Amino acid sequence: MANLIDLIKELRDRTGAGLMDCKKALLANGEDVSKAADWLREKGIAKQAKKAATRTAAEGVSWVMVNGNTAAIIEVNSETDFVANSDPFRALVKEVNEVVLANKPADVAAAKACLTKEGKTLNDLFVDAGIKLGEKLDFRRFAVVEKTDDEVFGPYIHMNGKIATLVVLKGGDSETANGIALNVCSMNPTYRVMEDIPSAVIEKESAIELEAAKQDAKFASKPEAIQKKIVEGKVKKVLGESVLSEEAYVLDESKTVAQVLKEKDASVVSFIRYAVGEGIEKKSDNLADEVAKQIAEAQK
Repeated sequence: MANLIDLIKELRDRTGAGLMDCKKALLANGEDVSKAADWLREKGIAKQAKKAATRTAAEGVSWVMVNGNTAAIIEVNSETDFVANSDPFRALVKEVNEVVLANKPADVAAAKACLTKEGKTLNDLFVDAGIKLGEKLDFRRFAVVEKTDDEVFGPYIHMNGKIATLVVLKGGDSETANGIALNVCSMNPTYRVMEDIPSAVIEKESAIELEAAKQDAKFASKPEAIQKKIVEGKVKKVLGESVLSEEAYVLDESKTVAQVLKEKDASVVSFIRYAVGEGIEKKSDNLADEVAKQIAEAQK
């Protein structure tokens, strides 16, 4: 019969829990490893639920995988960079990407119900990883993109997953697509081409530029047709900064993206850019208050 030390080692290998937690679980469950593992999981789920309600997961990894004519881009979040760079978290991200790519779920809720190769749901995978890593983890978003045979994927991952981009080109080649993906990563455009800009956005910017121009006496003295052209030029310049085709090509700044695409007889079908934590409000706690809070929780 195995002694307690061996049982603790076995339970720790199985669950990833700390030594004292493993010992406590075994003693509470008659030194039955399976029951102790279930006990730890139940306790861990309760802790994870509490963390999910009070903590913010704004670090993590964005990643993209391609398989033939299908690609999947995802963002998975953790609370800290330390966990985001750990091997277990990276393994979680890889498995999530593979499951999404294989199953093409409709949304995150549907994705979490998908099964891994081991027969676990993604939701269970997140629960177990959260217990093991001791942080709130979140599967924030994903997109599955499919292309035709005459289209080309351009995936790009920046800083080991801080930003992931995915471009689809009609025509061209993978080298060009990857270069455009780098542009999307670097410049963070909103639109593919000028024609994609909604009329409401153009009208709003035109009104702003016209009001600003009226403050110039020289502008006011010009004919209305000239005023209109001046305003249109300013609007195009301002809005062009958010348009992919108007940007300088990062691999050769003497050309615009539009010029590079024309040379390759290609056009951008779509692009996606996921930057880790963008749009998430990070909670900033006072260190002393946080330590006091943790001590109080430990004494309960």
